[in-house]
Amino acid sequence: MRLTRCYVPGPLAAGDTRQLPQEVATHVARVLRARAGQLLTLFDGRGGEYDATILQIDRRGVQIRIELHRAIERESPLPVTLLQALARGERMDFVVQKATELGVAAIVAMGGDRSVVRLDGAGLARRCEHWRAVAISACEQCGRNRVPTISYAADLASACGEVDATSVRLLLAPDADQTLIAAARQASRIALAIGPEGGFSDEELSLAQQQGFTFCRLGPRMLRAETAPLAALAAIQAVAGDFLS
Repeated sequence: MRLTRCYVPGPLAAGDTRQLPQEVATHVARVLRARAGQLLTLFDGRGGEYDATILQIDRRGVQIRIELHRAIERESPLPVTLLQALARGERMDFVVQKATELGVAAIVAMGGDRSVVRLDGAGLARRCEHWRAVAISACEQCGRNRVPTISYAADLASACGEVDATSVRLLLAPDADQTLIAAARQASRIALAIGPEGGFSDEELSLAQQQGFTFCRLGPRMLRAETAPLAALAAIQAVAGDFLS
């Protein structure tokens, strides 16, 4: 039987008895209708996962005992930072969710010259927190024990500042000469830039070249802003990640 996986902010430790956070407890008790004695799998984002037993469920919440730690990781051996231009509505949530399932190490949501969505102030903070919740939920579902980092950059130039210097920098462009597969095949760390619905502007493309990005294509068809990153990530995992392991 597949056990329920829950993210619990740590640190967790084998042998501890504690109350689940309220939001997690509500999900376990009211949505899943769990009972005392049932087993859970917990993770705190620091690596590995914990077996836990529900001791009691009452009005105060859900009390659990952490039984043991298992050093299980399901992370891709290829760290990928996704530089994703903001998408409209639920499309950005979809990208964050599926990119997490596809193993990205980090997601940088970025504004663009042609982005329809604009964020600032309190709205920005709320969206970043929301995207982190989406990523956590995806980790619970797919088995990852480490939550990808989620951050925001006002533009491509700022996003480049969050890319590791050792990363192979790739930008998806439909008319590029080189294929994504060829560019990614020998990489050990990748930063992948995806533009908004209207694509990158000429100024952004010029900046990307100056920042060392290689322009790559992924097949002959024009992909939507929410399809392109997922297709690209799957292709990258197939040739340089863990899809063949």
